[in-house]
Amino acid sequence: MVDFTVAIPTYNGEERLPEVLNKLKSQIIPHNLSWEVIVVDNRSTDNTEGVVRDYQTHWLEDCSLRYAFEPRAGAAFARQHAVEIAQGKYIGFLDDDNLPASNWLSEAYAFGGAHPKVGAFGSEIQGLFENEDKPYVPPDYIPHFYSVLGVIKRGSKARRYEPAQKILPPGAGLAVRRDVWKEAVPQPLFLNHTNKNEGLASEDLEAVFYIQKAGWEVWHNPQMQIQHKIPKDRCEKEYLLSLVRCIGLSRHHLRMIRLQPWQRPFFTQAYLGNDLYKFLRHLLQHGSAKEEDIVTACDRALLGNSLISPFFLWRKRYRDWLAQNDKKND
Repeated sequence: MVDFTVAIPTYNGEERLPEVLNKLKSQIIPHNLSWEVIVVDNRSTDNTEGVVRDYQTHWLEDCSLRYAFEPRAGAAFARQHAVEIAQGKYIGFLDDDNLPASNWLSEAYAFGGAHPKVGAFGSEIQGLFENEDKPYVPPDYIPHFYSVLGVIKRGSKARRYEPAQKILPPGAGLAVRRDVWKEAVPQPLFLNHTNKNEGLASEDLEAVFYIQKAGWEVWHNPQMQIQHKIPKDRCEKEYLLSLVRCIGLSRHHLRMIRLQPWQRPFFTQAYLGNDLYKFLRHLLQHGSAKEEDIVTACDRALLGNSLISPFFLWRKRYRDWLAQNDKKND
């Protein structure tokens, strides 16, 4: 049994992985803590495997570095693959653009040990904005989008995510109890994000919702700190609009997770009425806003796509059902 597994899902991470792996090599590890690192290659077409194989030749003596290939596209499949092969009691997820502080792993392990009722806990995530690998000062509107960009600052003290708040930590920098994930998180997850054209997002939140629904506490631990590298193009209007569109279209599924099946028809109607009200109110307040107003455009896109989310997801389920029947008939 290993105490802690660090799992890194990656797609075409040849250029990004070395910096993450170097940060892990410099972790300050207590002498009694055993750990491993797993890189899950999610159908990369570059030299991701070669980079990992090269690091394996000069890796740490007291930690294994493992390479795994996941042929199914999507971060949800990559994370699940890591859970299935991990040996650690805890699993800490890092994206290939996440740079952990030197005490990130030890703080995660200590927090889990001190909080036996906690099934998942997230990190403080600082934005490291770059333009072609050079420091970049983002536009003034970017703080409005911190949460959707994965920048998480929720105070200097550890705090519990209360179910009524409907806020949870993202997958980047998330630590979970492996047994809790395996028992609480159904497979496959529905919101498996493969690309923006699919209209799906938030598969990491979906997993944490299930952990919380199973009765486990979910916390924010600011002592676990990572930097999230954010290139300039992710601060531009086109990217932000596509991101909030996917978040909005996926929202209905996350809302329904908390509910019993008999409750869902009633709450669906209530959410539709509330979303319609918010969308119309936004149109009345900002209908004359200039197209260049990125915050207004993105807020409208989020509200509008949240409104149509039930219909979008029902259609997707129906198409998936048709595709499955076609396969059975073939």
